[in-house]
Amino acid sequence: MKKGLLTIFGLLIIMSMLLSACAKTEQPVGPEGAKPFDGVTINVMMEGVPDTEYVQAQLSKFEEETGATVNIEVLNYALMHEKLVPQLTAAAGSGSYDLIVVDNYWVAEFNRAGWLMPLDDKIAASDKVKMDAYLPSMLEMVGTYEGKTYMLPFYNYAMALVYRNDLFTDPTIQAEYKDKFGKDIALPTSIPEYIELSKFMTRDINGDGETDIYGASMQGLRPDPTAMEFLNYLYSMGGQLYDLDGKVILTQEVGVAALDAYVDNMKSSAPPGAPSYGFDEAFATVAQGKAFSYITYNWMVPVLDNPEQSQVVDKMKVTAVPGGIGLLGGWGWAIPNSSANPDAAWAFIEWVESFDIAKERALLGGAPTRADVFQDPDVLAKYPHYKDVEKIVGDSIMFPMQSRAPQIVEVLGRVISETIAGSMTSEAAIQELITESNNLADK
Repeated sequence: MKKGLLTIFGLLIIMSMLLSACAKTEQPVGPEGAKPFDGVTINVMMEGVPDTEYVQAQLSKFEEETGATVNIEVLNYALMHEKLVPQLTAAAGSGSYDLIVVDNYWVAEFNRAGWLMPLDDKIAASDKVKMDAYLPSMLEMVGTYEGKTYMLPFYNYAMALVYRNDLFTDPTIQAEYKDKFGKDIALPTSIPEYIELSKFMTRDINGDGETDIYGASMQGLRPDPTAMEFLNYLYSMGGQLYDLDGKVILTQEVGVAALDAYVDNMKSSAPPGAPSYGFDEAFATVAQGKAFSYITYNWMVPVLDNPEQSQVVDKMKVTAVPGGIGLLGGWGWAIPNSSANPDAAWAFIEWVESFDIAKERALLGGAPTRADVFQDPDVLAKYPHYKDVEKIVGDSIMFPMQSRAPQIVEVLGRVISETIAGSMTSEAAIQELITESNNLADK
């Protein structure tokens, strides 16, 4: 009997220990209903563009899901690089920004310096990120670098030809064109054809002796605006600065022809102030109905269809840069090695680049980077031209992947500007561009 009591007592002790262990494992970790990033602030630097506004419009969803607070600092492009570099060089975990967006100009510089966190392990562990959804041209530009993935594409700014369809289809203008050229008016398929059409469309609508419509709105401000605009002429006329191995391949013949064409259009078909116009002035010329065409970012069409910002609502169409090949630009999401909250930053990237949020941004007017968003029925119903834009993004050529890309842009902008001003010949300008591109090339 004593032995039986001891056995029962031992069993009771064991059962008590098991129940205690079970109770411990069933206790919630942290407060009931806690979210994964409660109390965490994610600091982000972004450029002041429409796509940033579309991200801001969705932020409350992420904050509600995760408990995090997202603080987006919006800066003018000209200030971003200078402010970013000191933070990117800070020690691990001590930078001011947990997450940044990176312009394609900076990709080689930032990666060669070792400032960005590789994302391959995070992507492999994620069931939300689908890399095969992105257009290959975007991944090549702001995604992979030397075999590793450092960014997810955010938005594209592939350049295209935006034009006034109401003028292009006007019967009086069409008849005038046929009388002058002996052929039906058509969208230009080459840069020379585009310049001819721009000159034709520069006209006095009101009959008061003043030009009311300019054939081309242009942005001659140096360095970035005019450099980006000119490269569309160069690429469509068969030229490039560098090949994929970083070797300078620009030739004097093609470079001079492209620069002469650019200067011709600037002087014959653009507003008198265009040599000093930046993006804002060139956009305003179009939005006020004072220009027939504009080689610009494809995402300008939804903006020009906004009655709060434009007087040419439902009049603008988009097509490829004449010649078929324009400049591809874009931004990517990246986590600096100096980020204090890399896990929260990655959670934000997973969320903002999920199909649903990427689609919502596109429906607001954003510039997609994912094929499934470009092809979504709802997106195409609202923006039918995105079918053409997907091809434009796929066919466009990015700015050369060089770590000193900003300095190359400075040289490019300077020689273009001086050629427009007449202080340098196009031959001398292209020769200097070739020389400096060689000097600045990655070795």
